[in-house]
Amino acid sequence: MLYAIVGQDVPNSLENRLAARPAHLSRLNELDATGRLAMAGPFPAIDSIDPGPAGFSGSLIVAEFDSLDAAQTWADADPYVATGVYATVSVRPFKQVFPRG
Repeated sequence: MLYAIVGQDVPNSLENRLAARPAHLSRLNELDATGRLAMAGPFPAIDSIDPGPAGFSGSLIVAEFDSLDAAQTWADADPYVATGVYATVSVRPFKQVFPRG
């Protein structure tokens, strides 16, 4: 089943986010390599694809896991959690309707 993982950044997270990004992307690449990643990306803090020093306000990851507990465990181990980028993380079951697969 798919799960939506939404991380909300702490204020002024850009420096920590950039430092932890390689480890964060490595985990996403592992999900992608196994065909379990549906989509992932950050929320720019301003209305721009490249927010520059404004940074990001959070992230969305939609991926397949065996259970809600497995998705939560994976989310809790994210480098953005460990380094204090995320203030909160929510994990919820997700039903994809569009695009049709």
